[in-house]
Amino acid sequence: MNALWTADELQIATNGSFVGPRFDADGIAIDSRTLNVGDIFFALQDQRDGHDFVPAAFSNGAAGAVVSRHNIDPGQALLQVPDTLAALGRLGEFARTRSSAKIAAVTGSVGKSTTKEMLRRIFASFGLTHAADASHNNHIGVPLTLARMPRDAVFAVLEIGMNHPGEIAPLARISRPHVGIITTIAATHIGAMGSLEAIAEEKADLMTGLLPYGTAVLPRGPFLPIMKRRVDPTMRVITFGTDIADEARLLEAESDAEGIDITARILGTVVRCRLQAPGRHMAQNALAALAAAAALDLDIIEAAASLDGFAPLGGRGAKLKLERSGLDITILDESYNASGASVRAALDVLALQSGRHVVVLGDMLELGDFSEDEHLALAEPVAAQADLVFTCGPEMRIMFDALPPDRQGAWAVNAAQLAPLVCSALRDGDVVLVKGSHGSAMRTIIAALAGQN
Repeated sequence: MNALWTADELQIATNGSFVGPRFDADGIAIDSRTLNVGDIFFALQDQRDGHDFVPAAFSNGAAGAVVSRHNIDPGQALLQVPDTLAALGRLGEFARTRSSAKIAAVTGSVGKSTTKEMLRRIFASFGLTHAADASHNNHIGVPLTLARMPRDAVFAVLEIGMNHPGEIAPLARISRPHVGIITTIAATHIGAMGSLEAIAEEKADLMTGLLPYGTAVLPRGPFLPIMKRRVDPTMRVITFGTDIADEARLLEAESDAEGIDITARILGTVVRCRLQAPGRHMAQNALAALAAAAALDLDIIEAAASLDGFAPLGGRGAKLKLERSGLDITILDESYNASGASVRAALDVLALQSGRHVVVLGDMLELGDFSEDEHLALAEPVAAQADLVFTCGPEMRIMFDALPPDRQGAWAVNAAQLAPLVCSALRDGDVVLVKGSHGSAMRTIIAALAGQN
């Protein structure tokens, strides 16, 4: 059986009705522009109505489309359902039920995607591994990732996120992981959640979907008791950190400009690896990933060896060497997202780099009533590490105005207006840290620095 989904499975899983020819599917798509030939296209109604793009999906080679309405065309292969998003959810649940893969699910305030990629790398050294290429961690992304899981996957890694209360538990229940990992608790999304304690409670909801006798991998810290309360007595808890009681314990972490050397004791075995990713926060992510590997009874020496050379993703700490107008510039690309904790971690990495330090920051979003204090609290650590600072957005203006005048480069309303100001101020040998919440569009700055706009 070569198809990812047969027509019978599609019909049973979604409880849909075929209109026109029945079809198998080799993959799942929700964007007609990135669809591969043989994929099934789900016409989701999100920011735009996917039904408007069904013709484009067929033009790009879709095997069929899942729709909740249609203009009958005998030549179109359609699967009609009452609600396309609910149908995608059911397909994801069906995929989870038919799979024998060992599944790890990752959540946390920061470090989710990096830990997911570390786990992908570890698991891939032991067998066929499935994980989303992007941060598909919400009510669409999690079932989509499950629905795309190959039949013969040996391992899978799911990333589960939230920005409002009550979002993690339903995603955990359809994921049913063998191992649940919480990377850290920080003030990300605190505007909607109200407190760090509430964030810890929400993250701990991941454990409500954990399989019986599964393992919870939890960070040592003040919120550990809150998280432990969500863990069923039949489940195992592995904590990670630097405490002598941690089963996944960081023994040494020596960081330089290019990476970090890690020595850790994982369930009694001492392991070593070197990441091509500077910063102690990267060591913490590696600890969590190795603890999850140990929980699945994988060879921990081999697991650690597979992390040698791990490099961060674009937008999440990737280090780029660029030549712009005859200038050699180093970019620390942290443009995907931001919180107070992750900005401080990025500044620690910047401190290891040789050259003039240029910091470019966009607003940290979804902080609600805590926003002013969270932004203002960054003024001191930013001033301590930056030679020149550029910011955009109304919230970062608060931080910018609190900086010493000799650190102030420029402020702009948005990233598009800030980009040329940053580019015109660069000197040979500069190291430029770019960071901000996804909605601040700091990728615009990265593109400008790379000469792409």
